[in-house]
Amino acid sequence: MSDRLAPSPRRAADRPAAALRPLRLSSGVLKYAEGSVLIEQGDTRVLVAATVENRVPPFLAGRGRGWVTAEYAMLPRATSSRSPREVQAGRPSGRTAEIQRLIGRSLRAVVDTSQLGERTLLLDCDVLQADAGTRTAAITGAWVAMVQALGRLYLAGDLPGWPVTAQVAAVSVGICGGVPLLDLDFEEDQLADVDMNVVATGAGEIVELQGTAERRRFSRTELDRLLDLALAGIAELAAKQQEAVAELLEMVAARQQQPRRTPPAPRDERDLWRGRAPGR
Repeated sequence: MSDRLAPSPRRAADRPAAALRPLRLSSGVLKYAEGSVLIEQGDTRVLVAATVENRVPPFLAGRGRGWVTAEYAMLPRATSSRSPREVQAGRPSGRTAEIQRLIGRSLRAVVDTSQLGERTLLLDCDVLQADAGTRTAAITGAWVAMVQALGRLYLAGDLPGWPVTAQVAAVSVGICGGVPLLDLDFEEDQLADVDMNVVATGAGEIVELQGTAERRRFSRTELDRLLDLALAGIAELAAKQQEAVAELLEMVAARQQQPRRTPPAPRDERDLWRGRAPGR
């Protein structure tokens, strides 16, 4: 197998091989969620909502640590033809379950859960429109929504310390016609000889790699080229994330310079209902 690069294929809107699709992060788009963002990456659109719950999974009960997890779903007409809602099957598909776990792992890699108390941060990632890269866009957007939710808790004095240890973002890369490409759209994804999703911190530390030889094997040299391409793209995504939460992070940094009081332990949600009169 040759490592020689072929001429760059023609991409939509004459996008260069090493260029991301146009990206927009719209923060605070939901009224009730503790954090929310709409990420638009090319024609892919994912709505992410962050919810804080004063409870943890049973395996963490009584350990004084929190948890970060995610759920992922696609609207029936997110794609060119309607897909049935998975609720009709009574459980998520294997693909959905795998993506949910990926998003959760990626976020937990950059959170010190000992700073959360016994709280769960749940990120709901709903794909409004899919043009490939939905799982990677969900991770990039989920970090922004997560920071918003944790920022509210921290600034309110409900956390002993700032729990976010790094940025995390994700992007797809692939080889089409012998050429490494960044941020594949649906057409490129379908034609790719090699397809890979890369999750990494803003500093370039790898969190997770998912690489597949779709139509042919690939060499170590090609793998390195793909990783270089992905990490450069993730650095750009991280810069956009920083812009989306810059004001909030400034307030967090200012609060970190002030003396901290001991935050109260989160109340068990069951306690909220105890002692209430019937019907109230």
